[in-house]
Amino acid sequence: MATTDHTAAVHETTVLERHELAAGVIHLSLDAPQLAGATRPGQYVMAIPPSAQTAATALAVYEAEGKRASLLFFVTGKRTRELAELRCGDRLDVVGPLGNGFQCMNNARDVAIVAGGVGIASVLLCARELLRDGARVRLFYGARTAELLVEAQRFADAGCELVLTTDDGSAGERGFITDALERARKPEAIYACGPTPMLRTVARIATELRIPAQLALEETFGCGIGGCWGCVVPLAGHSSQAPSFPPAVRGGSDVVYARICREGPVFLADELRW
Repeated sequence: MATTDHTAAVHETTVLERHELAAGVIHLSLDAPQLAGATRPGQYVMAIPPSAQTAATALAVYEAEGKRASLLFFVTGKRTRELAELRCGDRLDVVGPLGNGFQCMNNARDVAIVAGGVGIASVLLCARELLRDGARVRLFYGARTAELLVEAQRFADAGCELVLTTDDGSAGERGFITDALERARKPEAIYACGPTPMLRTVARIATELRIPAQLALEETFGCGIGGCWGCVVPLAGHSSQAPSFPPAVRGGSDVVYARICREGPVFLADELRW
């Protein structure tokens, strides 16, 4: 999985549309032609709150087409609350695209995309690319309530088959989305983004089924460029994503620490050493 963030730049964007899809779930469409043209599935940006009173925050690029890119996020604190207050015509500076995204395998004909909560923001571009390549795409999408299954219809309209679960049973099956994945017909590949417990279970299922899985890890980044080493995850030393610094200890552990913001956020499930 090659590094792709050499295309990163500071983009001065303008808000074209703002929608609150559910309580505290915001979709911002931006006039950002250079960003849209450079972004690959699973990459993200560091969005700079206009007041500059809080640090930039990492947000997945949800859509990237033509002159438009969009961000979909949950309001979780001061930084995202300020971004949620933006309106049409407001300026928003973002740095990106950053990180290593999904490598969509064009030889896989039946794939599963697994999303939990806000993880849905990272997988639309991947789904669209796989569908364009002629794959059958099943979206396994779980959230706390029916209201928070935002944008499910957009995936259905694009051609995905939907499998939905909610914690309270208000839509789809009641329970965890990983339970539905485990019961489903075996896919040829899995792409996933969501909370860490969900991703750990997806990794276990993929291992048991002996199929490749790519996981987009969720984390709060301090800098977004790999300088602070505040978002590390244990990774197999033989991985092509293993950082060259610090150097591996000769004869020591085969585990190194990779930065989710820099070497990730997408990793091969069988190379993670949680």
